[in-house]
Amino acid sequence: MNDSLPKDYVSTMTLSSPLIWKEAQGDIMSLADFKLEDRFARSEGDVAMSGVQALLRVLVDQLRADRRDGLNNAAMVSGYRGSPLGGIDSLMLGNAQELVDNNIEFVPGLNEDLGATTVWGSQLANRNFEGKFDGVLGMWYGKAPGVDRSGDAIRHANVCGVDPNGGVLLVAGDDPASKSSTLASESEFALLHFQTPILYPGSVQEVADYGRIGYELSRYSGLWVSLKIVTNVADGYSTIKVGPGRVQIERPDFEWDGVPWKHTQQDSLFGPFAVRQ
Repeated sequence: MNDSLPKDYVSTMTLSSPLIWKEAQGDIMSLADFKLEDRFARSEGDVAMSGVQALLRVLVDQLRADRRDGLNNAAMVSGYRGSPLGGIDSLMLGNAQELVDNNIEFVPGLNEDLGATTVWGSQLANRNFEGKFDGVLGMWYGKAPGVDRSGDAIRHANVCGVDPNGGVLLVAGDDPASKSSTLASESEFALLHFQTPILYPGSVQEVADYGRIGYELSRYSGLWVSLKIVTNVADGYSTIKVGPGRVQIERPDFEWDGVPWKHTQQDSLFGPFAVRQ
Protein backbone atom coordinates (compact mmCIF):
# COMPACT_ATOMS: atom_id res chain seq x y z
CA MET A 1 0.00 0.00 0.00
CA ASN A 2 1.16 3.54 -0.75
CA ASP A 3 1.91 5.47 2.46
CA SER A 4 1.79 8.77 0.57
CA LEU A 5 -1.94 8.48 -0.14
CA PRO A 6 -4.35 10.64 1.88
CA LYS A 7 -5.72 8.96 4.97
CA ASP A 8 -9.30 9.27 3.75
CA TYR A 9 -8.46 7.64 0.45
CA VAL A 10 -10.29 4.45 -0.47
CA SER A 11 -8.66 2.61 -3.33
CA THR A 12 -10.67 1.55 -6.36
CA MET A 13 -11.26 -2.10 -7.11
CA THR A 14 -10.88 -4.11 -10.31
CA LEU A 15 -12.78 -7.31 -11.11
CA SER A 16 -9.63 -9.29 -10.41
CA SER A 17 -9.03 -7.74 -6.98
CA PRO A 18 -9.57 -10.25 -4.18
CA LEU A 19 -9.92 -7.54 -1.54
CA ILE A 20 -11.02 -3.96 -0.99
CA TRP A 21 -8.37 -1.87 0.76
CA LYS A 22 -9.85 0.70 3.09
CA GLU A 23 -7.15 3.24 3.91
CA ALA A 24 -9.22 5.38 6.26
CA GLN A 25 -9.35 2.68 8.91
CA GLY A 26 -6.19 0.87 7.92
CA ASP A 27 -7.99 -2.45 7.65
CA ILE A 28 -8.90 -4.90 4.92
CA MET A 29 -12.50 -5.76 4.18
CA SER A 30 -13.35 -8.99 2.45
CA LEU A 31 -14.98 -8.34 -0.91
CA ALA A 32 -17.54 -11.05 -0.28
CA ASP A 33 -17.91 -14.23 1.71
CA PHE A 34 -18.73 -16.44 -1.24
CA LYS A 35 -16.94 -18.43 -3.93
CA LEU A 36 -17.91 -18.51 -7.60
CA GLU A 37 -18.69 -22.21 -7.15
CA ASP A 38 -21.50 -21.21 -4.76
CA ARG A 39 -23.60 -19.65 -7.53
CA PHE A 40 -26.04 -22.59 -7.61
CA ALA A 41 -25.43 -24.24 -4.24
CA ARG A 42 -25.85 -21.26 -1.93
CA SER A 43 -29.44 -20.99 -0.75
CA GLU A 44 -29.40 -17.40 0.52
CA GLY A 45 -27.25 -14.30 0.28
CA ASP A 46 -25.02 -12.98 -2.50
CA VAL A 47 -23.87 -14.98 -5.51
CA ALA A 48 -22.12 -13.96 -8.74
CA MET A 49 -23.17 -15.18 -12.16
CA SER A 50 -23.96 -14.30 -15.77
CA GLY A 51 -27.38 -13.79 -17.28
CA VAL A 52 -27.28 -17.22 -18.90
CA GLN A 53 -26.15 -18.87 -15.66
CA ALA A 54 -29.08 -17.22 -13.88
CA LEU A 55 -31.44 -19.40 -15.94
CA LEU A 56 -30.15 -22.51 -14.17
CA ARG A 57 -30.40 -20.63 -10.89
CA VAL A 58 -34.10 -20.00 -11.66
CA LEU A 59 -34.73 -23.74 -11.98
CA VAL A 60 -32.85 -24.54 -8.77
CA ASP A 61 -34.66 -21.81 -6.83
CA GLN A 62 -38.11 -22.82 -8.11
CA LEU A 63 -37.50 -26.47 -7.27
CA ARG A 64 -36.34 -25.48 -3.78
CA ALA A 65 -39.46 -23.35 -3.34
CA ASP A 66 -41.61 -26.28 -4.47
CA ARG A 67 -39.94 -28.58 -1.95
CA ARG A 68 -40.70 -26.08 0.80
CA ASP A 69 -44.34 -26.28 -0.34
CA GLY A 70 -44.30 -30.06 -0.11
CA LEU A 71 -43.95 -30.79 -3.85
CA ASN A 72 -41.52 -33.40 -5.15
CA ASN A 73 -40.87 -31.77 -8.52
CA ALA A 74 -38.43 -32.17 -11.39
CA ALA A 75 -37.52 -30.10 -14.46
CA MET A 76 -37.09 -30.69 -18.18
CA VAL A 77 -34.93 -28.35 -20.28
CA SER A 78 -34.79 -28.48 -24.06
CA GLY A 79 -34.29 -26.15 -26.98
CA TYR A 80 -31.69 -25.19 -29.53
CA ARG A 81 -28.58 -23.10 -28.97
CA GLY A 82 -27.97 -19.78 -30.65
CA SER A 83 -26.49 -16.48 -29.53
CA PRO A 84 -27.29 -14.79 -27.17
CA LEU A 85 -28.32 -18.11 -25.57
CA GLY A 86 -25.54 -20.14 -27.14
CA GLY A 87 -24.03 -20.92 -23.75
CA ILE A 88 -27.01 -22.81 -22.32
CA ASP A 89 -25.84 -26.18 -23.64
CA SER A 90 -22.39 -25.86 -22.09
CA LEU A 91 -23.94 -24.46 -18.89
CA MET A 92 -26.13 -27.52 -18.45
CA LEU A 93 -23.51 -30.04 -19.50
CA GLY A 94 -20.89 -28.37 -17.31
CA ASN A 95 -23.07 -28.61 -14.20
CA ALA A 96 -24.15 -32.24 -14.53
CA GLN A 97 -24.02 -32.94 -10.79
CA GLU A 98 -26.17 -29.91 -10.04
CA LEU A 99 -28.74 -31.24 -12.50
CA VAL A 100 -28.72 -34.69 -10.91
CA ASP A 101 -29.02 -33.29 -7.40
CA ASN A 102 -32.08 -31.23 -8.37
CA ASN A 103 -33.88 -33.70 -10.70
CA ILE A 104 -33.22 -31.55 -13.79
CA GLU A 105 -33.17 -33.37 -17.13
CA PHE A 106 -31.42 -31.66 -20.04
CA VAL A 107 -32.25 -32.86 -23.57
CA PRO A 108 -30.80 -30.55 -26.26
CA GLY A 109 -33.10 -30.46 -29.26
CA LEU A 110 -32.16 -31.46 -32.79
CA ASN A 111 -33.95 -28.23 -33.66
CA GLU A 112 -36.17 -25.70 -31.90
CA ASP A 113 -39.45 -27.41 -32.83
CA LEU A 114 -38.46 -30.74 -31.34
CA GLY A 115 -37.19 -28.98 -28.24
CA ALA A 116 -40.55 -27.24 -27.82
CA THR A 117 -42.41 -30.51 -28.35
CA THR A 118 -40.26 -32.18 -25.69
CA VAL A 119 -41.08 -29.45 -23.17
CA TRP A 120 -44.77 -29.65 -24.11
CA GLY A 121 -44.68 -33.38 -23.37
CA SER A 122 -43.19 -32.73 -19.93
CA GLN A 123 -46.42 -30.99 -18.95
CA LEU A 124 -48.53 -34.03 -19.87
CA ALA A 125 -46.59 -36.60 -17.83
CA ASN A 126 -49.05 -36.62 -14.92
CA ARG A 127 -52.08 -36.40 -17.19
CA ASN A 128 -51.35 -39.34 -19.48
CA PHE A 129 -49.03 -41.43 -17.34
CA GLU A 130 -48.32 -42.27 -13.74
CA GLY A 131 -45.69 -39.60 -13.28
CA LYS A 132 -42.76 -40.05 -10.90
CA PHE A 133 -43.02 -36.45 -9.68
CA ASP A 134 -45.75 -34.14 -8.43
CA GLY A 135 -45.00 -31.74 -11.28
CA VAL A 136 -42.41 -30.97 -13.94
CA LEU A 137 -41.00 -27.55 -14.69
CA GLY A 138 -40.39 -26.98 -18.38
CA MET A 139 -37.83 -24.61 -19.89
CA TRP A 140 -37.51 -24.06 -23.63
CA TYR A 141 -34.77 -21.87 -25.08
CA GLY A 142 -33.98 -20.56 -28.56
CA LYS A 143 -33.04 -17.37 -30.33
CA ALA A 144 -35.58 -15.28 -32.23
CA PRO A 145 -35.65 -17.34 -35.47
CA GLY A 146 -36.30 -20.42 -33.36
CA VAL A 147 -39.20 -18.68 -31.65
CA ASP A 148 -40.68 -18.03 -35.10
CA ARG A 149 -40.36 -21.59 -36.34
CA SER A 150 -41.62 -23.24 -33.13
CA GLY A 151 -44.94 -21.43 -33.08
CA ASP A 152 -47.07 -24.46 -33.93
CA ALA A 153 -45.81 -26.50 -30.98
CA ILE A 154 -46.04 -23.52 -28.62
CA ARG A 155 -49.60 -22.64 -29.66
CA HIS A 156 -50.73 -26.25 -29.20
CA ALA A 157 -49.03 -26.41 -25.80
CA ASN A 158 -50.79 -23.23 -24.70
CA VAL A 159 -54.17 -24.59 -25.75
CA CYS A 160 -53.51 -27.78 -23.76
CA GLY A 161 -52.34 -25.85 -20.70
CA VAL A 162 -49.42 -26.55 -18.40
CA ASP A 163 -49.24 -28.99 -15.51
CA PRO A 164 -50.76 -27.11 -12.52
CA ASN A 165 -47.73 -28.09 -10.44
CA GLY A 166 -45.30 -27.52 -13.30
CA GLY A 167 -45.30 -24.58 -15.66
CA VAL A 168 -43.11 -23.55 -18.59
CA LEU A 169 -40.65 -20.74 -19.11
CA LEU A 170 -40.04 -19.89 -22.77
CA VAL A 171 -36.62 -18.25 -22.95
CA ALA A 172 -36.37 -16.16 -26.13
CA GLY A 173 -32.93 -14.88 -27.09
CA ASP A 174 -33.20 -11.58 -28.97
CA ASP A 175 -30.35 -9.73 -30.67
CA PRO A 176 -31.72 -6.23 -31.36
CA ALA A 177 -28.29 -4.83 -32.31
CA SER A 178 -27.57 -7.75 -34.67
CA LYS A 179 -24.34 -8.44 -32.77
CA SER A 180 -24.21 -12.10 -33.78
CA SER A 181 -27.18 -12.43 -36.12
CA THR A 182 -27.85 -11.71 -39.76
CA LEU A 183 -30.95 -9.70 -38.78
CA ALA A 184 -31.85 -7.56 -35.80
CA SER A 185 -34.48 -9.46 -33.85
CA GLU A 186 -37.40 -8.87 -31.54
CA SER A 187 -39.80 -11.66 -30.56
CA GLU A 188 -42.63 -9.68 -28.96
CA PHE A 189 -44.95 -9.86 -31.98
CA ALA A 190 -44.57 -13.63 -32.32
CA LEU A 191 -44.94 -14.18 -28.58
CA LEU A 192 -48.13 -12.11 -28.48
CA HIS A 193 -49.46 -14.18 -31.38
CA PHE A 194 -48.71 -17.37 -29.43
CA GLN A 195 -50.62 -15.92 -26.43
CA THR A 196 -47.63 -16.02 -24.10
CA PRO A 197 -47.20 -13.36 -21.39
CA ILE A 198 -43.87 -11.55 -21.80
CA LEU A 199 -41.36 -10.71 -19.07
CA TYR A 200 -38.36 -8.60 -20.11
CA PRO A 201 -35.49 -8.57 -17.58
CA GLY A 202 -32.93 -5.79 -17.86
CA SER A 203 -30.27 -7.25 -15.52
CA VAL A 204 -28.95 -10.54 -14.17
CA GLN A 205 -30.88 -9.94 -10.94
CA GLU A 206 -34.10 -9.55 -12.90
CA VAL A 207 -33.45 -12.77 -14.84
CA ALA A 208 -33.41 -14.62 -11.51
CA ASP A 209 -36.43 -12.77 -10.12
CA TYR A 210 -38.57 -12.68 -13.26
CA GLY A 211 -37.88 -16.36 -13.90
CA ARG A 212 -39.46 -17.27 -10.57
CA ILE A 213 -42.39 -14.96 -11.26
CA GLY A 214 -42.72 -16.52 -14.71
CA TYR A 215 -43.20 -20.02 -13.34
CA GLU A 216 -45.83 -18.85 -10.88
CA LEU A 217 -47.61 -16.92 -13.63
CA SER A 218 -47.49 -19.97 -15.89
CA ARG A 219 -49.15 -22.13 -13.26
CA TYR A 220 -51.80 -19.52 -12.63
CA SER A 221 -52.64 -18.80 -16.27
CA GLY A 222 -51.99 -22.25 -17.74
CA LEU A 223 -49.79 -20.66 -20.42
CA TRP A 224 -46.13 -20.77 -21.30
CA VAL A 225 -44.58 -17.53 -20.07
CA SER A 226 -41.81 -15.98 -22.11
CA LEU A 227 -38.61 -14.51 -20.74
CA LYS A 228 -37.06 -12.18 -23.33
CA ILE A 229 -33.26 -12.18 -22.96
CA VAL A 230 -31.25 -9.70 -25.02
CA THR A 231 -27.53 -9.90 -25.70
CA ASN A 232 -26.25 -7.51 -23.05
CA VAL A 233 -28.31 -9.25 -20.34
CA ALA A 234 -27.28 -12.76 -21.43
CA ASP A 235 -23.60 -11.74 -21.53
CA GLY A 236 -23.80 -9.55 -18.41
CA TYR A 237 -22.18 -10.63 -15.14
CA SER A 238 -22.97 -9.36 -11.68
CA THR A 239 -23.59 -10.14 -8.02
CA ILE A 240 -27.24 -10.86 -7.24
CA LYS A 241 -29.36 -11.50 -4.16
CA VAL A 242 -30.96 -14.92 -3.68
CA GLY A 243 -33.02 -16.48 -0.92
CA PRO A 244 -36.41 -17.98 -0.02
CA GLY A 245 -37.97 -14.56 0.64
CA ARG A 246 -36.60 -12.87 -2.46
CA VAL A 247 -39.75 -13.34 -4.58
CA GLN A 248 -43.14 -13.03 -2.88
CA ILE A 249 -46.11 -14.38 -4.85
CA GLU A 250 -49.71 -13.28 -4.34
CA ARG A 251 -52.30 -14.77 -6.65
CA PRO A 252 -54.99 -12.37 -7.92
CA ASP A 253 -58.50 -12.70 -6.53
CA PHE A 254 -60.10 -13.40 -9.92
CA GLU A 255 -63.33 -15.19 -10.76
CA TRP A 256 -64.42 -16.85 -13.99
CA ASP A 257 -68.07 -17.89 -14.44
CA GLY A 258 -68.69 -17.05 -10.80
CA VAL A 259 -66.01 -19.27 -9.29
CA PRO A 260 -62.36 -18.65 -8.37
CA TRP A 261 -60.13 -18.92 -11.42
CA LYS A 262 -58.27 -22.16 -12.01
CA HIS A 263 -56.92 -23.06 -15.40
CA THR A 264 -58.06 -26.32 -17.01
CA GLN A 265 -55.57 -28.67 -18.60
CA GLN A 266 -57.00 -30.37 -21.68
CA ASP A 267 -55.12 -32.40 -24.28
CA SER A 268 -58.04 -33.42 -26.52
CA LEU A 269 -57.12 -31.28 -29.51
CA PHE A 270 -60.16 -31.67 -31.70
CA GLY A 271 -63.68 -30.35 -32.15
CA PRO A 272 -65.37 -28.56 -29.26
CA PHE A 273 -62.55 -29.28 -26.77
CA ALA A 274 -59.98 -27.15 -28.57
CA VAL A 275 -62.54 -24.39 -29.21
CA ARG A 276 -63.48 -24.26 -25.54
CA GLN A 277 -59.81 -24.05 -24.50
